[in-house]
Amino acid sequence: MKKTLALLLTGILALSLALAGCSSSTSKEKDDGKGGSSEAKGGVLIYGKGGDAVGLDPAIVTDGESFIVTQQIFETLVKYGEDDTEIKSGLAKSWEVSDDAKTYTFKLETGIKFHDGTDFNADAVVKNFQRWAQSKDEGKFAYYASMFGGFEGDEGHVIKEVKAIDASTVEFTLNRPQAPFLKNLAMPTFAIASPDGIEKEGDDFTKNPSGTGPFKFKSWKPGDTIEVVKNDDYWQDGLPKLDGVTFKVIKDNSARLNAAIKGEIDLMDGLNPSDISKVTGDEKLQIFERASMNVGYFAFNVEKAPFDKKEVRQAISHLINKKEIIDNFYEGTAEPAKNPIPPSVSGYNDKIEDYDYDVEKAKELLKKAGLEDGFKMDLWAMPVPRPYMPDGQKVAEAIQASLKQVGIEANIVSYEWAAYLEKVQAGEAQSFMMGWTGDNGDADNFLYTLLDKDNIGSNNYARYANDEVHELLIEAQSTADEAKRNELYGKAQEIIHDEAPWVPLVHSLPQLAGSKTVKGFVPHPTGSQSLVNVSLEN
Repeated sequence: MKKTLALLLTGILALSLALAGCSSSTSKEKDDGKGGSSEAKGGVLIYGKGGDAVGLDPAIVTDGESFIVTQQIFETLVKYGEDDTEIKSGLAKSWEVSDDAKTYTFKLETGIKFHDGTDFNADAVVKNFQRWAQSKDEGKFAYYASMFGGFEGDEGHVIKEVKAIDASTVEFTLNRPQAPFLKNLAMPTFAIASPDGIEKEGDDFTKNPSGTGPFKFKSWKPGDTIEVVKNDDYWQDGLPKLDGVTFKVIKDNSARLNAAIKGEIDLMDGLNPSDISKVTGDEKLQIFERASMNVGYFAFNVEKAPFDKKEVRQAISHLINKKEIIDNFYEGTAEPAKNPIPPSVSGYNDKIEDYDYDVEKAKELLKKAGLEDGFKMDLWAMPVPRPYMPDGQKVAEAIQASLKQVGIEANIVSYEWAAYLEKVQAGEAQSFMMGWTGDNGDADNFLYTLLDKDNIGSNNYARYANDEVHELLIEAQSTADEAKRNELYGKAQEIIHDEAPWVPLVHSLPQLAGSKTVKGFVPHPTGSQSLVNVSLEN
């Protein structure tokens, strides 16, 4: 009898599993209680993206493909608003700032555990900042060096000391005021990781991360999927709403959209602007538009000939037909860029006149540089779609064609995404396609991070150095007066525009698509966000 019952139960279980296998990966139970609510209980959201994460240690990565995952696993002391960069409480529930703006005292939430079961407290915060500040490894901790002026002992280092006052109080003392300090702390790269996890895993922490976030790391199949699952011990009641998120790599934009149409994924980024009508015409799908806080650019390594000559950089600036690029590849979802920062960021200098598309001017400048017959060069193109550039390869081909008009032969080069970033950072590229989505909504995060001499070797991929620009940017960092800061940033942009280390191409409105079952997803202007409030409804 027991054997018969066991066989019967086994058969029922097998049938249940078979039926589950036939349903969508995002299927979930309905609330059959009073009122007949159709709201889903949990479920696993499948997020389609164009490239794999480089790593899962937020302190050492710089790319959006990684941050969209790490923001589910880790949290910061303070965070941004749901759809803006206003500062809200995070792991720190409150803070006080001294009158001289050099001391920040944070009161921390209590009773929080890292995913490995160890305690989150003031000592954990201190150990994280010591790990970054004392490393002296600009290649590894590029963001820390970029945002805080180097490392401990460096002349420009912003943070003098971080110490635990007690288990739930941590105090930051700065060497000088830094206007965007709180906004910097909210960046996902400065999320607090488990010190025990870092010590135990060493370099492998980036493959087996432990934070305090709403989801725990489960698995990573390189080039395919990363799975995170609900943190049942999460410190905010009722969250997260999902049982988990699976990040699925589908490199081709069109293939990713087809997966969304078929119901194989629930949400996707990198929608081709030309495919918007396919989404709006499908009653099962919806469009999400991310606010523009980015720049896509074509840059020169100013340390490599012939791009060490300003006239060559200016000549190429006159050869790029931005309107044509936008018409062909953005379908009206971008505007031409003339500055390294977008118009939405305070400090944008709208008085600057862009380099007009003028082949004859380009020829004159090349002649002045002694290169009237043109030259050969390498043009590096991104291998993955990015929010600011849905198809970097095609944009590179358009630039290649433009350069031919003056005898410049551009050889297009590309690498796998992680290698591409590493090589460009190391200064190997002669010229390259790249872009940036603002991390905190401040001009400092574009101009100082990307174009200051302090950040050569980290995020200043063009390796551009100008002492006057540096002085302007440090002064702007160190004053709280918004009008004064904007004036300083305006002057810096004038110098950068003249010296042309970049050709700013576009500021885009990134398009995402998803199933209409996706609720609570608000695309953040910084390019990625926690999915803690997202749910799936049938």
